[in-house]
Amino acid sequence: MVSEPQLAQLVSWIVEAGLTGQTEATLLKGFCERVRAAGIPVDRVNVFIDTLHPVHEGRLFAWTSSASIQPEKPYGRSSRFIPKPGNEADADRWRKSPFPNDMWRQSPFFRLREDGASLLRRRLLPSTLTEFGIFPELHDEGHTDYIAIVNYFAEAGSIADMDCLYSSWTTKSFDGYADEHVTALQRLLPFLALAIKSVSLARMTETLMQTYLGNDAARRVLNGGIMRGVSDTIDAVVWFSDLRGFTRITDTMPQHVIPLLSEYADAVVSAIHEHGGDVLKFVGDGTLAIFTGEDRRHACAAALDASITAQGSIRVVNERRAAEGLPVTDMYLGLHVGEMFYGNIGSEDRLDFTVIGPAVNEVSRIAAMCRSIEQPVLISSAFADVGNNKGRLVSVGRYALRGVGRPQELFALDPDVLAQA
Repeated sequence: MVSEPQLAQLVSWIVEAGLTGQTEATLLKGFCERVRAAGIPVDRVNVFIDTLHPVHEGRLFAWTSSASIQPEKPYGRSSRFIPKPGNEADADRWRKSPFPNDMWRQSPFFRLREDGASLLRRRLLPSTLTEFGIFPELHDEGHTDYIAIVNYFAEAGSIADMDCLYSSWTTKSFDGYADEHVTALQRLLPFLALAIKSVSLARMTETLMQTYLGNDAARRVLNGGIMRGVSDTIDAVVWFSDLRGFTRITDTMPQHVIPLLSEYADAVVSAIHEHGGDVLKFVGDGTLAIFTGEDRRHACAAALDASITAQGSIRVVNERRAAEGLPVTDMYLGLHVGEMFYGNIGSEDRLDFTVIGPAVNEVSRIAAMCRSIEQPVLISSAFADVGNNKGRLVSVGRYALRGVGRPQELFALDPDVLAQA
């Protein structure tokens, strides 16, 4: 029998581990080891929680008594919809949804959500193996008893689909679980759910910051850089790109705009990130990014490599879209280097973490010249003068840029270099 002092000790450990910010995997490992030491014969545990992420629907954590802990696994989005217990409108909508995910439909958690229940227990006997899809596998591995538990969060504490913690607990003990084991798990799991929820919310915050602000800006904000009007002066390459003919596509084929933007943005952003740049914002079809480094030479080389990679990626996208009869476009890109202000700009209750300054204004003017000069990439003379960049560039002449004091020489990528993209 699990004693009250053992339960209290376990609760104390969970609270302390949660307060110190242990990862979900570490929390699960420590919890399972302590539960087992207290006399609850757990052998295999799965815990998963939904999240708010642009790609993944949630994350799964697993533990076994033989292999201790497994690598965490993000799981992708499905069209499943889960009703909140007691909400009849949600339940009706849920019953009418076309659930393509057969694994989910055959799981005990599907049953629990459908019934609005929190506990399901089954002995793994020949008579029960056909009830759920996972049972034959568990039985073949020697498991004898199965418990599924859903710890629901209050509606006020839910974010998107993160409204509960799912967990399953199996044992290979010949006698299975005793009733007191089930009761002890039910008493302990709310504490584990709270600790995992806390860690997951912190991770979610970081992910959302990176997704909407960019990696470097997110790091600065999370480190406390949130005061309005406070900025750093940085020396960086600034990238501004947009899409050729985007207004025409918007006017004539509006149904294609969002998928088109997403595909081309993925090609551009992936190239920027691959070469160490940070995307700060999207302005319609435009992308503003920066490249920083130990010195200008490093930043300029990375930005130039990213521009070549992006051109190659867009060419691949265009070939596939053209074969499917979809509208295609291209990227116009301006590159410049210089000092700029980097920080919080805006009102007291709405801030933007971005760059401003003459260098930022100039790069947008340079990108705008791509159309009239008919060049996909234009580069400032300040950029071209760094290191040996001119070996990959060709001059296209001197031009007056709107709002810029004096004409400057602009450069394009050498066609032989671009052909290698």
